[in-house]
Amino acid sequence: MIRHLTIGTAMSAALAVPAFAQDLLVFDYSGFEDPSYHQPFIDAHGGSPEFVFFGDEDEAFQRLLAGFRSDVTHICAGSVPRWQDSGIIEPWDTSRIDAFETLNADLVGADVASGESLFFLPTDYGSTAVVYNSDEVPAEDVASLEIFNNPAYAGRLSIPDNVDDAYALAYLATGVTDWRGVTDAEFEAATEWLRGIHPNLLNYWVDPAELQQLMASGQILAAWAWNEVPVALADEGFPTGFERNTEEGTSVWLCGYVNMAEGEGSEDLAYDYANAMLSEVSAGPLLENGFGSANAAALEALGAEAMEAAGLGVVEVPVLAQLPISNEQRERQAEAFERIKAGF
Repeated sequence: MIRHLTIGTAMSAALAVPAFAQDLLVFDYSGFEDPSYHQPFIDAHGGSPEFVFFGDEDEAFQRLLAGFRSDVTHICAGSVPRWQDSGIIEPWDTSRIDAFETLNADLVGADVASGESLFFLPTDYGSTAVVYNSDEVPAEDVASLEIFNNPAYAGRLSIPDNVDDAYALAYLATGVTDWRGVTDAEFEAATEWLRGIHPNLLNYWVDPAELQQLMASGQILAAWAWNEVPVALADEGFPTGFERNTEEGTSVWLCGYVNMAEGEGSEDLAYDYANAMLSEVSAGPLLENGFGSANAAALEALGAEAMEAAGLGVVEVPVLAQLPISNEQRERQAEAFERIKAGF
C-alpha cells in the first residue's frame, strides 16, 4: 500500500529540536511528519523525531536491505510477511503499547501478530472505494464496481498504481471478500477482470493530489480511491461523491509501524513515538486528514458524524480488509499487475 507518495530526503520536523528527541529516526511517507500526529511525543521530549521519507514500500525495503538504518518504519499490512521473513524487523513489546487493548480487532486480524509476537503495530487506516463527480455521474452508475467496465466512462476512469488496492478492487468485483488464501481460480478471475478494465482507464494514479487535479479538471469522472481524496475535493467545493456501499463490497487498508532490528536510536523513544501516534489527542488530527486511528476507543470518541465526513462511516456491504498475505501471493499479484499495466 502507498500513502502520500511524495519522494523526500532527510529532514527535521522542526528547525530547533533537542538532540535527545532526534535520537529516533522515523522512515515514513511524506506527510506523516505532521506534529499534530505525535504531539504527546513533542510534549515529552521538546520536539519531533528525525524523519526520512520514501516514495513506496519497495523502495524503503531495498534501501534498508542495502544498509540504511532507521529505528521505526511506516508500512502497510500487505508488506509485513516479506519484512518479517527478511529479518530486518523485531517484535514490539505489547506491554509497552498503551493502547494495545483498544486496537480495532476488526482491522488487526489474526495474521497481524505471528504467534505471541507483534511484528506490526497498526496505527492508521482508511477506506478505498469509488469517488466520482456527482454532477456528471448518476448514483445508480456507481452502485456497482462494474462502472469500471461501463463503456460510457471509457477513458475517464482511474485506479491506483498500487497492486494492493488494484487487487482489492478486482477480488471484490469477482466475488472475493477475504483475499487471504485465495484459490488459483479466484486469482485468475481477478487478474482477468483487471485486464478487462485496462482499456477503459485514463491512467493509474500515483499521488492523491494528481487524482484530485484530474477530477477537478473533468478528465476523470470516477476512480477507485482512498477516502482522503473526496474529503480534499469537497473542501475545494468540488461536486464529489464517495460510494462505499457498492453491491460487491468495499475495501479497507491498514498501515502501522515496524520496529527495526538494527536501529541505532533509542528504543524508549520508539515506544514513545508509537504511543503518541495511537493517543487520543492524535486521533482527531489524523481523522481530519482522512486517516482513522487504529485505537478504536480514541476514534469512536470523535463520533459517528466525524467518521462519516471522513469517509469512514459504517457500511452495509462486505469489507475486504487488506491484511497481510503470503509473499508468494503478493509477488504473483505484483507480477500480473505490471504485465496488465504494460498492456499484456
